[in-house]
Amino acid sequence: MMKLTWTVFCGWLLLALAGCSTNDTPTTTDAPPAASKPAASTATGKPTILFFGNSLTAGLGVEPDEAFPALIGQKIDSAGLRYTVVNAGLSGETTAGGRSRVGWVLRKPVAVFVLELGGNDGLRGIPLTDTRRNLQAIIDTVRQLSPQAQIVLAGMQIPPNLGADYAAEFKQLYGELAQKNNLVLIPFLLEGVGGVAKLNQRDGIHPTPAGHRLLARTVWGILRPVLQQPQPAAGS
Repeated sequence: MMKLTWTVFCGWLLLALAGCSTNDTPTTTDAPPAASKPAASTATGKPTILFFGNSLTAGLGVEPDEAFPALIGQKIDSAGLRYTVVNAGLSGETTAGGRSRVGWVLRKPVAVFVLELGGNDGLRGIPLTDTRRNLQAIIDTVRQLSPQAQIVLAGMQIPPNLGADYAAEFKQLYGELAQKNNLVLIPFLLEGVGGVAKLNQRDGIHPTPAGHRLLARTVWGILRPVLQQPQPAAGS
């Protein structure tokens, strides 16, 4: 496993705040962004996997088919599993923004909901009570609107610039939310990618296609066992 030094990682994350915020416009449920299409799959009849996150999920700076959710879709097809992947990532998204749009995105039920949010909160120094509350509200909304969905939570880490206690508690909140809500946890989405120059674009912020392939490998290692479980029958 590649070791990530905090010196490099700190620089990467501090740049990420500026980079992601350039596209951070207010999000409302009345006018949802075009990227956040309803997670329906009526045309194919396949259950849906919805990736709900920020620029990492959206694949900012790479082609749509190079972003890790699309690569997961390819792995699903290769494994002979019947799922449709929907990418509902939005660059610059915070947990508050995600909370405001999740209800619209979930107008149709999903089988798996991959939640990748919180990094931008940590970079802005948003109180952890707010981040935790927003993530919990998103989880509660998923459980209400798509009760059969398996929720997968992607963990994130931040450097100790805002204090070692804040950074440690930020990291811990993902595990605590996963345990409290019986979620599947990806311990650290950017394992082996964050802060590694050759795996990030020229801005030093967003993964290259090669970086996204590593993200996909990390996610697939957690997600594949979930997808191989029998799906509950409709109405059960």
